[in-house]
Amino acid sequence: MRRNLEPGFGHNSSTMIVVNTPSQELAFTNFAYCSAGDFRKFAIRGSNSAQVIVGDSVVLTLHFLYLCVRISHYEISFRFFPPASFSLALLTLELDYVKAKANRNEELDAVVLAQHLQKKFSNQVMTTGQKVLFEFLGTNYIFTVNQALVEDEEKPNAIERGIITNDTYIVFEAASSSGIKIINQREAASSNIFKQKNFDLQKLGIGGLGEEFTQIFRRAFASRIFPPHVTNKMGIKHVKGMLLYGPPGTGKTLMARQIGKLLNGREPKIVNGPEVLSKYVGETEKNVRDLFADAEQDQRARGDQSDLHVIIFDEIDAICKSRGSTRDGTGVHDGIVNQLLTKIDGVEALNNVLLIGMTNRKDLLDEALLRPGRLEVLVEINLPDENGRLQILQIHTNKMKENSFLAADVNLQELVFPLFSLVLGCFPAVNSRKSAVCSSFELAARTRNYSGAELEGVVKSAVSFAYNRQISMDDLTKPLDEENIKVTMNDFLNGLQEIIPSFGASTDDLQRCRINGMVDCGERHKHIYERTMLLVEQVKVSKRFPLVTCLLEGSEGSGKTAMAATIGIDSDFPYVKIVSAESMINLSESSKCAKIIKVFEDAYKSQLSIVILDDIERLLDYVAIGPRFSNLIAQTLLVLLKRLPPKGKNMLVIGTTSEVGFLESIGFCKAFSVTYHVPTLAKADALKVLEHLNVFAREDIDAAAEALIGMPLKQLYAVVDKAVVREKGRNSEAIYSGKEKININNFFDTLSDYASFL
Repeated sequence: MRRNLEPGFGHNSSTMIVVNTPSQELAFTNFAYCSAGDFRKFAIRGSNSAQVIVGDSVVLTLHFLYLCVRISHYEISFRFFPPASFSLALLTLELDYVKAKANRNEELDAVVLAQHLQKKFSNQVMTTGQKVLFEFLGTNYIFTVNQALVEDEEKPNAIERGIITNDTYIVFEAASSSGIKIINQREAASSNIFKQKNFDLQKLGIGGLGEEFTQIFRRAFASRIFPPHVTNKMGIKHVKGMLLYGPPGTGKTLMARQIGKLLNGREPKIVNGPEVLSKYVGETEKNVRDLFADAEQDQRARGDQSDLHVIIFDEIDAICKSRGSTRDGTGVHDGIVNQLLTKIDGVEALNNVLLIGMTNRKDLLDEALLRPGRLEVLVEINLPDENGRLQILQIHTNKMKENSFLAADVNLQELVFPLFSLVLGCFPAVNSRKSAVCSSFELAARTRNYSGAELEGVVKSAVSFAYNRQISMDDLTKPLDEENIKVTMNDFLNGLQEIIPSFGASTDDLQRCRINGMVDCGERHKHIYERTMLLVEQVKVSKRFPLVTCLLEGSEGSGKTAMAATIGIDSDFPYVKIVSAESMINLSESSKCAKIIKVFEDAYKSQLSIVILDDIERLLDYVAIGPRFSNLIAQTLLVLLKRLPPKGKNMLVIGTTSEVGFLESIGFCKAFSVTYHVPTLAKADALKVLEHLNVFAREDIDAAAEALIGMPLKQLYAVVDKAVVREKGRNSEAIYSGKEKININNFFDTLSDYASFL
């Protein structure tokens, strides 16, 4: 802080010559001394002291004396007025001798030394990096300020400096190879391994991971907060490793990097898993040993006082696969696992390391790595919930808001919290015209199951729309109007349409399963739909049955897949995936099993999920002659249909089949909780569908419905469409719009081509 000098207090700056102090004792006071005439230029009114700024905003009482032995003159400018909150809460000092001597070992009582320094340097300013000489019990020491935390300091990038008071806690650390041993550290302060007193995760760029961070702190860092003698008396060892696992883009790497930045230890080593590998024999294992070399040297030299060494392994599954699982013949991956186990939990295990591994394939890791004493803290970084998504969006839009680039109509909560189907369901008239409803209601639910990376992509996409409005494609040299750049709510809604979540509902795939929509096919179909939707409600609210399974069986083309897709869409579940044989063409049996398992594993990451197994007989490669089917896929599906999802996750599995007799013969139907028969069309059903299509004259519709009895719904649409094309050719829209009608004779002629369905 700088202020202009008050009248009568001299000039704004002065150049003074640095000379030795009159006596040696004055060199240990951390003060600068000048003549009475010079002192009046900078004295604080009503006080017998002065604080000034020297050179580049360095307070005189801080660095000046230590540097004066090399500087012949120094420019002093402006008196320094300390801010209101300038008292030091915590001061970390590294002790060393002024003159080092070989084989010198001394014990210093932390409590006595802290009281001595508080009295000697009371009301003096200390700043990070400062070196100060002092005398204690006849020995000359020098301390370096490693950390200076001010009370209520909220600016993480502020200069760490403040005034020593009687309430300042002082932590002592012995310089490496100094021979100084600090004892009785208990009352001075616990060893502070973090750079900040408190954590604002949003300022760190971490959103929606508060519970996970709390778990990490409790398991991995709580024991390190206390002095070494406390943990020794407790007889416990520090946690040496943790594993962050979860879906891609959920913040595992970000969390690990920010933890490394928060720690007061050495600069963390960040290693991408594949970087450790080498083509030379034994070089890979050497690369692993080199990662721990600094920690080994530090522990040998300083013991329990050594710094914490953080090693971050990204994509650890690339190098720490289960031993014996790779068939390359080199044994390199096995050697890496063995080397890591030796360093973390071997005979000469290190106690000053923290290994943080990250992966989205925890199942590939060697089990020995995950035992206590190794990577024992397993933290799942899952998809963010509503509050987490809101925090992430706020983080990525914070600067836009501060710089007035965010339009007034932007409501992030509207993008996050699901208001959608509940509201629309209360208004049938509105529900029938969803396209006319404000798109925010329709898109609000789509942020569910978005990862943090995907939400960032939504923000980037929204900004691109705002940028594009300011750019003229006809003249790219046209000056840009920066002041009018506004990111609107529509930009975010468009961004949601562009960025599709990896673990979201496959809306496009589901819509393709019912390209003709879902019409009223009579009471029987309506009954099946209502009963299945009741299962959906059971999955939503039930705490006793997290897994519900349902089988829809019926003739080919009776509308089973369309009904399952409609249930998936109307359920409004965040994760809905359809598993069909068409997505597995050219895959081997084992590859098909792996793909099916992945769909279920992804579903377990969502709180509510639906998996649709379409045409199960096709998934099983069923052939009636023989019969022939894939027992491997059948057993995989049977296991998954009975496997309960993780705690707090509920799932509905819907299967469809046209070969229910075959499934019964292999005991497959028993795996489903309920089975519903989807019938072919009766006359009343066909009449309802034809009335909806409105393609027949009133006097012909009964005859057409009579002719369609027993036909599957899918074939009804095919017959009608062929009859329309035969009637009007390319002008078929005239019939579908209701302006013209199908000739009943042409319809019967067309129907003869589908006699096999009747």
